[in-house]
Amino acid sequence: MEWSWVANRWTGVAASIWIQWSCGASYTFSIYSPILKSTQGYDQSTLDTVSVFKDIGANFGILSGLLYSAVSPYNNPRRENDIQGSPKSKWTWLGGPWVVIAAGAIQCFIGFMFIWASVAGLIDPPSLPVMCFFAWLGSNGQTFLNTTNVVTSLRNFPQYSGTIVGIMKGFLGLSGAILIQLYHTFCDRDPTTYLLMIACLPTFICILLMLLVRIYEVYNGDYKEHLNGFSLVTVIIVAYLMFIIILQNFFVFPSWAHIFTFIILMVLLALPFGIAIKAHSEESYQVVQTCKLDSTSSSSPSGDKVEYQELPSDAGEVQVISDDMLPPEEEMNLLQAMCTVEFWMLFVTMISGLGSGLATINNMSQIGESLGYSIKEINNLVSLWSMWNFLGRFGGGYVSDYIMHRKGWPRPLFMTATLGIMILGHVIIASGFRGNLYLGPVLVGICYGANWSLMPTITSEIFGVKHMGTIFNTIAAASPLGSYILSVRVVGYIYDKEANKEDNSCFGNHCFMSSFFILAGVAFLAFLVCLVLYFRTQRFYKLVVLRRLKQSVRY
Repeated sequence: MEWSWVANRWTGVAASIWIQWSCGASYTFSIYSPILKSTQGYDQSTLDTVSVFKDIGANFGILSGLLYSAVSPYNNPRRENDIQGSPKSKWTWLGGPWVVIAAGAIQCFIGFMFIWASVAGLIDPPSLPVMCFFAWLGSNGQTFLNTTNVVTSLRNFPQYSGTIVGIMKGFLGLSGAILIQLYHTFCDRDPTTYLLMIACLPTFICILLMLLVRIYEVYNGDYKEHLNGFSLVTVIIVAYLMFIIILQNFFVFPSWAHIFTFIILMVLLALPFGIAIKAHSEESYQVVQTCKLDSTSSSSPSGDKVEYQELPSDAGEVQVISDDMLPPEEEMNLLQAMCTVEFWMLFVTMISGLGSGLATINNMSQIGESLGYSIKEINNLVSLWSMWNFLGRFGGGYVSDYIMHRKGWPRPLFMTATLGIMILGHVIIASGFRGNLYLGPVLVGICYGANWSLMPTITSEIFGVKHMGTIFNTIAAASPLGSYILSVRVVGYIYDKEANKEDNSCFGNHCFMSSFFILAGVAFLAFLVCLVLYFRTQRFYKLVVLRRLKQSVRY
């Protein structure tokens, strides 16, 4: 089929990557917040109120999950042995993931276009509640795009779900750095023009590519090599961005240099489409062979009982398990998931894992100032945070997949390890020794990013993929909740108590020492909860998740 060369699961990945890097405007609030403050006559607390609604919108994805479940055809990829090809049904054209992408693009356009019109003076300054609503609306569109790309990619690549989720989440984390490069290149440091760009650019890319992001029939082959190609390009892009960010902190780029670096960046971002073409070309040659294998296997007697071997236990024993002994693979909806202990364990761990990460980056400038770091050092640390965030998002999915396939260790064990490392990061920041911000925030940032890729993947494995978008977005609501509790009620409250009452500033180790020791304690409690989650799900992973992986590899 000629159309399959344009629309297949590989070009779907490339299209999702482009949508992901274009939709992270919520991460660049600092670019346009000064002009928003000056043109609307806001004080700092009013501007912070708009920022809070922006953060709530960027993390409140329950609506996007409900819409995705309602309009997308459901097929359990873990029970399919079909050949990759066209969508499951014509309903994909009438409904399907593109509807959710379109809804998110419309939200982004309306929200940021309204803010741009207000800043540009085309309309009278709106009331604060109205501005907060449009800040929420523009940022909430991001959740519709992110949910669609993550869940659709996971359905199309169930065998390496951690890797594909890591790639999607990684590019969302990188989007802020990429959009800032576009700002330097085309907006001539004009925040008003930048607001117009972030209103139009994601909408244009979504309209152009949304029909490629669909749920395709898949077969259980080993496609790790091609996913590694996407992973390699991802690492190259983040290394290039890190190099450019460091140079821009030490040198003033002329306009031709910005254009040159931007062209290179666009070439790198176009590479996923080249990988998709190659992957589909190689995969198409295997279709006939796969059909023959399916025909041979279907001719076996229907009464035969298929048996699977459980992974060797610690004692070296091998247990034979039949289909009748396997626990059922449940596809829970949100209410059913919320009635389980595992759901609330994930929620509690995310309050610490995501909330403490946001508390760290939100206070990075004040932490550096209190410890005597220069403005240039602080700016470098803040700029590089997105790189550590990406490394965690990408590495969390990729490494956990590698460990599961090679060692058979359940994914919650890897999340437990990241929380343990986060404890160390908080303690290093609290210690206040010279150079601590070159190590502590790196550990916290990597673990923060890893939780963003591990949590959706674990959610799909425990509760199923049918309602995954709704469930993992509900758990992700722990991010703004944890940020409010840990950043405002802990870090901010203790800083204000320690600060000089005259100028509300604080200098010395005591400014943040107590608060980050408290964050370390919270992370330790989350570590214990996640450890219990690992023990509760250990048997399920051995009998269901790991059996599924072995079965697909054998196929």
